[in-house]
Amino acid sequence: MPIKVGDRLPSSTFRMMTAEGPKPKTTDDIFKGKKVALFAVPGAFTPTCNNLHMPSFLKNAAAFKAKGVNTIAVTGVNDVFVMEAWKKATGADGKIDFLADGNGEFAKAIDMAFDGSGNGLGTRSKRYSMLVDDGVVKSLNIEDAPGKCDISGGDALLKQV
Repeated sequence: MPIKVGDRLPSSTFRMMTAEGPKPKTTDDIFKGKKVALFAVPGAFTPTCNNLHMPSFLKNAAAFKAKGVNTIAVTGVNDVFVMEAWKKATGADGKIDFLADGNGEFAKAIDMAFDGSGNGLGTRSKRYSMLVDDGVVKSLNIEDAPGKCDISGGDALLKQV
């Protein structure tokens, strides 16, 4: 059953790039005691993710912070090196944390994974955004159609903070 508003995020581990190289970060490291705007993409550098979803959060980064959001984070079923390259390519360094879910463990744990192997993508994450307060989901916006970023974008989530 997919995660829903009021649920606590399950324990999971992401990979993040640091100055010392890739390091594991747990859900507690990221969400405990913090208000986090999290969005998920099917794939870094893919058209909708790169041209619509990411820019919608970048342009609203200051507004999220002004509303008390400690962290804006993006996750996707990509390895830490791809996520780091995407961070640099989008100019998001210092504004958005990039959480690599390379094996799709987090996406599966919250029942947001889908099988994109028909298009050569393997297991991927659905497109969504959520506001998480101290590990508990406060709002959740799941896109219902591929290539769309209408209800999960930064503008929509910002109105829910």
